[in-house]
Amino acid sequence: MLSAGLAEAVSVVGLLGVLAFAVVRPRGWAEAVVAVPVALLLVGAGAILVADAVGEVARLAPVVGFLAAVLVLAKLCDDEGLFAAAGALMARAGGPGRLLVLVFVIASVTTAVLSLDATVVLLTPVVFATAARLGVRPKPHVYACTHLANSASLLLPVSNLTNLLAFATADVSFLRFTALMAGPWLVTVAVEYLLFHRFFRADLTAGTARPGPPPTLPVFALAVLGLTLAGFVACSLTGLDPAWAAFAGALVLAVRGLARRGTTPAAVVRAVNIPFLAFVLALGVVVRAVVDNGLDTAVGDLVPAGSGLLALLALAGVAAVLANVINNLPAVLVLLPLAAPAGTGAVLALLIGVNLGPNLTYVGSLATLLWRRVLRDHDSRVDLAEYTRLGLLTVPVSLILAVLALWAGLHVIGG
Repeated sequence: MLSAGLAEAVSVVGLLGVLAFAVVRPRGWAEAVVAVPVALLLVGAGAILVADAVGEVARLAPVVGFLAAVLVLAKLCDDEGLFAAAGALMARAGGPGRLLVLVFVIASVTTAVLSLDATVVLLTPVVFATAARLGVRPKPHVYACTHLANSASLLLPVSNLTNLLAFATADVSFLRFTALMAGPWLVTVAVEYLLFHRFFRADLTAGTARPGPPPTLPVFALAVLGLTLAGFVACSLTGLDPAWAAFAGALVLAVRGLARRGTTPAAVVRAVNIPFLAFVLALGVVVRAVVDNGLDTAVGDLVPAGSGLLALLALAGVAAVLANVINNLPAVLVLLPLAAPAGTGAVLALLIGVNLGPNLTYVGSLATLLWRRVLRDHDSRVDLAEYTRLGLLTVPVSLILAVLALWAGLHVIGG
């Protein structure tokens, strides 16, 4: 067994190594290539007990299963033409200012319903193509995709992996979660739009856009999505795990896609993204090792007690900062056990911090790292100084107003 000090040092080094590899991803290797061996190494070295590691994997397994279903659902919706239709709808804008409005609406809804990965991986390339077709500058619209992939993921428990983790801890129903987060979601999207319009005003006056043809809507995919959302609500009301609704929606689209030869079994399996799911489980074990070896004590001193407005603001601020230091997924794993005793409001304020905070830097969330790779595929690059200035303009204001909206919702609806 390692001494307490050595176990803490090994755990912290392991976490930093896993996160550094996830940021760089040399040769395009999956994040799990390092995360899984590091998790096993920490177990073997005694930095985390086998029973605790198994317990952490068991705790995360339902969340990861839910995520797998949503990833497949998003990919099959893409195969059905949903994102092509979104591109055609945006192309009807006729101008860069109106295009930004449509990008905000479509990206916000896509993130909320199909998760932030769908916005980053599937919608961002469509936005690039639409901007090129209209002859407008892509930067404001492409930057909106990554910001909204983080900030517009507040609405539903299924919108973000951090939401799924918080939902499992918050002791709140699907409907109540959504009702409490509707205010923060609307406020955040509105504030982001106004600040984007100001920040990119020069880009939004350039270009000679021409409206495109009307879109062809994938009615079947939209109907399945609608029924899946209704299924989430029904599961919540009956006490069933909402993952069953996600699996049902994915299964219906998979059967249709296979029957029509619009997809293949191999494509469905790839959509599950097993390496990423393994990374999430391994990361959970690594973070648990760091927490058990002293991080909970260090961070616990920073987490405010209570659920008053000032406490919620402070907790969201701590969560936002920690998300930019160690990434938002480890941050939520670290902070959830500390925030849960203060009740639902504290858990949701934490969620606001870890979802909005990553817009401050482009290393704050895995979604933003994925977005950077999409930009490289389109021969574009992120200007670090510009991205940071945009984050400094949007994050503090949206964070404060979102927490205020949550606090008001807690008083009107109840936690």
